[in-house]
Amino acid sequence: MEKTSHITDITTAPPPDRVRVVATPGVRGGKPRVDGHRVTVADVAVWHERQGLSPDEIVDRHPSLTLSDVYAALAYYFENRERIDADIREGERLADQLRADRPSLLDRARGRAADAQDDSLRLLPNGEGEADVLPPWRGKTDREAVR
Repeated sequence: MEKTSHITDITTAPPPDRVRVVATPGVRGGKPRVDGHRVTVADVAVWHERQGLSPDEIVDRHPSLTLSDVYAALAYYFENRERIDADIREGERLADQLRADRPSLLDRARGRAADAQDDSLRLLPNGEGEADVLPPWRGKTDREAVR
């Protein structure tokens, strides 16, 4: 039986002294991110600070990140907290503005369903003063209902 080693292959592991946080114009808006990934420092900060995920949990959910990547992003965040928090707030403000300008797909579908229901029902009084709910084509020929 062949033994399996759980040690990372040195030839594929990143060098230990590499720069882990970079900012590249045109990638994620030029925001600081983990080198080799599209994960920004702000992403890691939100996961850790707001969602309460530990660094290990972040790696579990994003296995392409290493624990040292997460700690480097958190270290960068804590050294530049005001700027990163301002970036996060700006992103939230933009998202709120977009949501206010456009209803969600679910809200639009609900609106269409309510409109369709209003258009398809018509109330007609019955002989006792109450209303019967009748479809709009009742009493019409097929040709008249299509118009």
